[in-house]
Amino acid sequence: MKTVQKMLYYFLFLSFPLLLIGSSIRLALSPIFLEVEYRLPGVPDDLFGFTFEERLKFAELSSDYLINSADIKFLANIKTDDGQPLFNQRELSHMQDVKKLTQSALKIWYLLLILWAGSIFFFWKRKSLDVFWKSILNGGWLTIALMAGTILMVLLNFNALFTAFHRVFFIGDTWLFYTSDSLIRLFPQRFWMDVFFFIGGLSLALSVLAIYLGRRFANPD
Repeated sequence: MKTVQKMLYYFLFLSFPLLLIGSSIRLALSPIFLEVEYRLPGVPDDLFGFTFEERLKFAELSSDYLINSADIKFLANIKTDDGQPLFNQRELSHMQDVKKLTQSALKIWYLLLILWAGSIFFFWKRKSLDVFWKSILNGGWLTIALMAGTILMVLLNFNALFTAFHRVFFIGDTWLFYTSDSLIRLFPQRFWMDVFFFIGGLSLALSVLAIYLGRRFANPD
């Protein structure tokens, strides 16, 4: 059992950043995040005519598509007030790719939640919760190192980071669009910078909490 306990310790320690990042991504896909984001100072208005209400409505539908079970017709059937399709074919194709990536990431997150619940139960039954808290403590430090590096890259050269991300997860230039395309109008560069800051900042805050709790409970004596 000592071997199992050690394996679970390293699993929790190394997967802790993924658990926090997945939780942050899921929150970023919520209507609340969009509502707050579009109200932040510095977020540019749409130069081609979307009102705040239209932008929020279309963004929420786009976000909903990424996490629901609908096919691409869900987005293809969305029309603007003048009766035109919101997204062109190139945008629809990209959103299909984004949905595959998003749902794959969320499946990993759901699996992590299940494995974490099982691990916590194991340590509880073995009366070894101090080992669990030690993994939380070290996982917090690991997450801080990773997120601090990511936030630093966002501050120094967001364009390079954003481009590298898309080149890793998408084929060719399928993710490049005109400024008049709806995807850019709904989600300008500033939006994505804020997403990175939100994921990094929330993960950092939760890591600090994890370190505090780890220090308090890892060595209860």
